[in-house]
Amino acid sequence: MTTLRLSHRLAAAALLPLAAASTWAQAPAWPAKPLRIVVGFSAGGPTDVVARIFAEHASRALGQPVIVENKPGANSILAAEAVASAPADGYTLLLAATNHTMIPALYSARVKFDAVRSFAPVCTLAASPTVLVTGPAAITGKTLNAFMQQVREAPGKRSYGTPGTGSSGHFASEQFLRMTGLSMNHIPYKGAAQVVTDVMGGQLDSSFATLGSVLPQVQAGKLTALAVASPRRSALLPGVPTFAEAGVKGYSADAWYGLLAPAGTPTAVLQALEKVAGQFAEQPATVAKLQGLGMEPQHSCRDAFGADMDRDAKAYSRLARELDLKAE
Repeated sequence: MTTLRLSHRLAAAALLPLAAASTWAQAPAWPAKPLRIVVGFSAGGPTDVVARIFAEHASRALGQPVIVENKPGANSILAAEAVASAPADGYTLLLAATNHTMIPALYSARVKFDAVRSFAPVCTLAASPTVLVTGPAAITGKTLNAFMQQVREAPGKRSYGTPGTGSSGHFASEQFLRMTGLSMNHIPYKGAAQVVTDVMGGQLDSSFATLGSVLPQVQAGKLTALAVASPRRSALLPGVPTFAEAGVKGYSADAWYGLLAPAGTPTAVLQALEKVAGQFAEQPATVAKLQGLGMEPQHSCRDAFGADMDRDAKAYSRLARELDLKAE
């Protein structure tokens, strides 16, 4: 090889890194176009409302429209599948809720994605604690201990209602019963509204419900809140003890709402989204809007959020096997 040809090749090789850097520099900074947040439930529900509150904040923070797309069906599986198969570029996100980690327990044979590993966790945005409520007449006691004593005296006779078999309320109830050794009669419904109505009317003894779904009735005295399943008391019901304070230590059943991206989304994009989520949690307007829904801001991100999802998915799968639960 001639000296001239060798020098030409060396010069060309030296230019390659510069060309790559030039191409990177020319790539549009993220976000260069509108973002889409997919929600697995119809408009107006708690997951949808959290998504819209966050989208409004994120639009201002990122300088791009953030569009909420409702894709209900199959207990949020359709939405999760759409995001899991979307390009991992940060423009398609999922606003998931607690039921997302129940997918492996109930639908593992039907889904085409892994509820944990097919996604990159960003941050949780809000949480609504599960609260045990009773009606004005069905349970005479006004404390968790009195409730448990009456259930213990009539094993399998006292009832609890849920929005359906395999719902978050069902899992929360069965976790409580297993921890306390109590036995109750499960009455599944097709939605939360009728459960609340029947607890108030005395047709049901109790329900483990998200605080947002029963807060107005508790505040009006139509339901009695016995305990909240959170590490600390809710600012919305400061007079109601946690389960730990009431004697059932280790029981927790918060309903969380969080942001997920497709697996493989660039770290820089996830970091940018995490920053936006952190600002969201600190906004007084966010706190006011969420508390009006019976929720509070929650900010658990990336590895911590992913570890919680993995732990919950495994726990729900074990419980589903014990109960022989299968999706209807």
